[in-house]
Amino acid sequence: MPTPRPLALAIALAAAGVALSAQAQNASQSPESLSTLTVTGQAATKTETPINETPQAISVIEREEWEERGAGTVQRALNYTPGVYANQVGASNRYDYIVLRGFSDGSLSNTFLDGLKLMGDANSYSSLVIDPYFLESIEVVKGPASVLYGRASPGGLVSMTSKRPEFERSGQIQLGIGNNAQRSAAFDLTGPLDDERRVAYRVTGLAESADTQFDHVEEERYAIAPQLTWDITDDTSLTLHAYLQKDPEGGYHSGVPYEGSVDSRNGRHIDNTFFDGEEDYDTFERTQRLFGYDLEHRFNDAWTGRQKLLYLNTDVTLDQVYGFGWANDTELNRYYSGGEESMEAWTFDNQLEAQLSSGAVDHTLLVGADYQQRENDISWPSGAFPTLDAFHPEYGAEPTAMYAATEEQHDLRQTGVYVQDQMALGNWRLALGGRYDWVDIENESETSGTTSELNDTQFSGRAGLLYLFDNGVSPYVSYSTAFTPTSFVDASGDLLEPMEGEQLEAGLKYQPNGTRDQYSLALFHIEQENVATKEQPTDPYRAIGEIESQGVELEARTQLTDSLRLQAGYSFTDITYAKSDVEGEEGNRAIYAPRHIASVWGSYAVQDGALEGLGAGLGVRYHADIQADRANTEQVPDYTLVDAALSYDLGQLGLDGVNARLNVNNLLDKDYVASCNSLQYCYFGAERSVKATVSYDF
Repeated sequence: MPTPRPLALAIALAAAGVALSAQAQNASQSPESLSTLTVTGQAATKTETPINETPQAISVIEREEWEERGAGTVQRALNYTPGVYANQVGASNRYDYIVLRGFSDGSLSNTFLDGLKLMGDANSYSSLVIDPYFLESIEVVKGPASVLYGRASPGGLVSMTSKRPEFERSGQIQLGIGNNAQRSAAFDLTGPLDDERRVAYRVTGLAESADTQFDHVEEERYAIAPQLTWDITDDTSLTLHAYLQKDPEGGYHSGVPYEGSVDSRNGRHIDNTFFDGEEDYDTFERTQRLFGYDLEHRFNDAWTGRQKLLYLNTDVTLDQVYGFGWANDTELNRYYSGGEESMEAWTFDNQLEAQLSSGAVDHTLLVGADYQQRENDISWPSGAFPTLDAFHPEYGAEPTAMYAATEEQHDLRQTGVYVQDQMALGNWRLALGGRYDWVDIENESETSGTTSELNDTQFSGRAGLLYLFDNGVSPYVSYSTAFTPTSFVDASGDLLEPMEGEQLEAGLKYQPNGTRDQYSLALFHIEQENVATKEQPTDPYRAIGEIESQGVELEARTQLTDSLRLQAGYSFTDITYAKSDVEGEEGNRAIYAPRHIASVWGSYAVQDGALEGLGAGLGVRYHADIQADRANTEQVPDYTLVDAALSYDLGQLGLDGVNARLNVNNLLDKDYVASCNSLQYCYFGAERSVKATVSYDF
């Protein structure tokens, strides 16, 4: 459990939160500052339940927050969220790597869009991303959520909520420019289509590109999302939606050895702009197509039915030359990986919600059934390339060997039924839930003619108890479980049994009456079994490993005055390999898991006077005690990053609706290594990014 250092920080932050709360209640008496903000934990419960009544740790990030901080991806939008590590692969923006409570096993597969799983294939290059410009909010559910969603990491999940059609006409045009040739243009239009306001539309679009900090590598994206909402009757609503995205350039996604990046290599360090590939053999192109609908019907005051459907397909093309280990004092060995993938997936969720009463107990009952299906056709060529001098690279090499592609097909089907009852008796809140899943996974290798299969059933459960005091304090305790199928096979070529996790969590939530302030404290202990492990690198896997994660998370959001807002967070995560076949690994701490993450963001808006309309924001992020390899032979040096923002409402100059914003992330341009996968792969963090954005809202 926490050592004296994190415990002292936790106590200090909690004490600061109490003091800030007192200041906030006394600082302003305007009606706006005294109105209570009710935030719901939609993803945690699939119902409109206030966070202060949900017995699980939840963080909600609104669009205005990540826009203020200049976050260009979902993972960057979570930079200031405790319990979340968003720097797993450093400056790479190709995927949204999100580590929750130290677990990286679900960092590419535990994302949801409007309540439905983004059915990527984490055992391939076909993982989807959604641009944050198309989102309204992001909710982070910490800890197991399999009771409502099926297969998931015990660390939690990230649920994104899309912008939806509105029945009031509005729009936005936005232009951006920055260093590394950043340039972007976006629009967002919505409003009614008929005089009766029964039908509304929304069309959102974006185009952006950048050169990135790495030599010879670019990022480029085009996306559009048309939507239509039809209120068929006063009780029935249907929303049709689509999301089309093309990434012709996917940026950089490689690493360099620990020796040469963190430590020196014969007295020299590799530059953080170093590119280990070849321009003629560097491609990442991804096309995503998502189509779906949300149907809701209210039968009466008690019963409501919902059906959600999402169909998606994606095509990915990859060519990459990458370094792996030192060949001599200055040169890296290099190899080639390629990929041609085509994935198709469906996901449904059918829900029936009832608001019922039995004596003095009020029930919010949810019954549901969902289905997920994914098929991914894969072709992976490989090869070898000449070495490259990491300190004075010269490009233009051709492959020394190219090998036949590995041909595979990955299929998955999951069917689940679930029930949840949220009960209210006076100030008591009791949540009980259970789910049963049927999971079928089949990985077929056309190259070897072998097939690996898993046919499994799983039960997941959750129980939580919370007491809602009249002053806004809500202590709670909960127990929940999770299961995560793997892609590893044993000596017989069979897929391993799914990893199984369970969590005990206790916490305290506090929202002072009459304020928008929110404070939370969570203590958790997670155990995960059936983790793939093996004695020697060439040995087959066995599902005997265990991982334990325990820690504390604190979060404070407070409006000190009408002008000054503060957000602070701290998390201590102690995650270890409790049992492993790998010699010397048992008891070691996991990679990708900073033991300490602390952050604070403050923003100030001038309300009157000559500078009215001016806003400023300043943030600090701190990461410490990150293991560089599973053997725990080295650590990544601690690092602190500073972000800043300036904004101005040009309406003060007569340009109504026009706003300008300047964001500088990594203000001090710190050169650092963000994390390591091993001593052969360490990832440089993002250098200073400067971007100016002008938007016109009408």
